[in-house]
Amino acid sequence: MIDLKTALARCPLVAILRGITPDEVAPIGAALIDAGFAIIEVPLNSPDPFASIARLAHQFGDLALIGAGTVLTPTQVNDVNAAGGRLIVMPHADTDVIRAAKAARMVALPGFATPTEAFAAIQAGADGLKLFPAEANPPNVLKAMKAVLPPDVPILPVGGITPDRMAAYYQAGATGFGLGSALYKPGDTAREVAVAASKFIASLPRG
Repeated sequence: MIDLKTALARCPLVAILRGITPDEVAPIGAALIDAGFAIIEVPLNSPDPFASIARLAHQFGDLALIGAGTVLTPTQVNDVNAAGGRLIVMPHADTDVIRAAKAARMVALPGFATPTEAFAAIQAGADGLKLFPAEANPPNVLKAMKAVLPPDVPILPVGGITPDRMAAYYQAGATGFGLGSALYKPGDTAREVAVAASKFIASLPRG
């Protein structure tokens, strides 16, 4: 099993499979793993998300960090854990959810949009921070917040990220990115996801 630091070092991109179904998830997961991805989340507002997480964890749990997105409550944290997921991604910075994840020895990646939210999340034990929505927080905003946030805390912009938007965020201090509809949309085939994944991988900085 790999931790967040190791996964981000391998590939600093989080695949967000919003809307995927359990029957689709294995071939899509395989396409992502083959492309080099090491972090995959299934948002809980997807159809039967815990079944999808269980299938991903069973097949790829030794190769990637698998878990859930859009996690809103401590109860959902426990459900993800029971399904075999080890990653909790949140759209907000609810400290009760963060603490529940850490109590279960899971990786907590809460959302934030202000320094106040970021520091509260870090204090609660967050392993990294999801800058969300990135559309409302352009690179200059991230750069300003990075000036005061701990340098060792990973920050991943999420929301509207495309290959051509990544460089400016990297220059502003982003560690990686969460990728949604530009990587996967409901109904996409494994081949289509593989093509999209390759474009993101090719846009990563070298060296």
